[in-house]
Amino acid sequence: MGNTTKIGWTIQPDGTLGATWNPWRGCAKIDVGCSRCYMFTEQKRWGHDPRVVVRSTTTFDAPLRWREPRRIFTCSWSDWFIARADPWRADAWAIIGATPQHTYMILTKRHERIAAHLPWAGAPWANVWLGVSVADRNGLVRLDALRAAPAALRFVSFEPLLEDLGAVDLSGIDWAIIGGESGPRARRCDLGWVRSLQAQCRAQRVPTFIKQMGAFTVDCMTYGKHDHPFECERIRWRDPKGATLGEWPEEFRVQEFPDGQGRLSL
Repeated sequence: MGNTTKIGWTIQPDGTLGATWNPWRGCAKIDVGCSRCYMFTEQKRWGHDPRVVVRSTTTFDAPLRWREPRRIFTCSWSDWFIARADPWRADAWAIIGATPQHTYMILTKRHERIAAHLPWAGAPWANVWLGVSVADRNGLVRLDALRAAPAALRFVSFEPLLEDLGAVDLSGIDWAIIGGESGPRARRCDLGWVRSLQAQCRAQRVPTFIKQMGAFTVDCMTYGKHDHPFECERIRWRDPKGATLGEWPEEFRVQEFPDGQGRLSL
């Protein structure tokens, strides 16, 4: 578990699969983006209570055993900055500091806790990318906290994208990931929302990685029906997550990585 992952935005420039690392598991839902989180379903399937935050007994020091450089999605089954993990975070930071060959991609919804729980006082560690998740307009406040945090690279995951975000200030942001929701109870994602966000990223020179369109995709805004979403025809993808680029309109086939870190060849 965690040795490799097919999550597209962890893939390295040479095509090598990235990894996930979960020094602890379990979380608490705090916003609309969390309401159908895959972690809660997966942990229940394994017989775990997903609401209980527990330090891992098997994977806590896994990165120390990975010799080749990897891009690592950190805490995919929790939140790196969740308060219940405070007793273990210093040890986890020590592992990150001891493995500079890896790139740790830390994504959080707890933006208010970032500043007080970073291990560096001066220059940020080069192997840590800090990111925040934004699903709707209420989540945009997290961008200010991310901009204020000293980080080698700052990124935003607009996934699951649940509404039109309007005008988004991406100053100080180095990378944007966009995706619709997957799963049997997925909420709709309008291609117009993706199109608007993608255009803003391009205008503000932010590399963009469109991960997936989601399981419930519509294109209401194109046809002037955004005020009447139930009139919009659902787009049926062969891939249940809408994650196969070849199925998408060509305009959305964009999977860039931050400048200087390589790009995925399409």
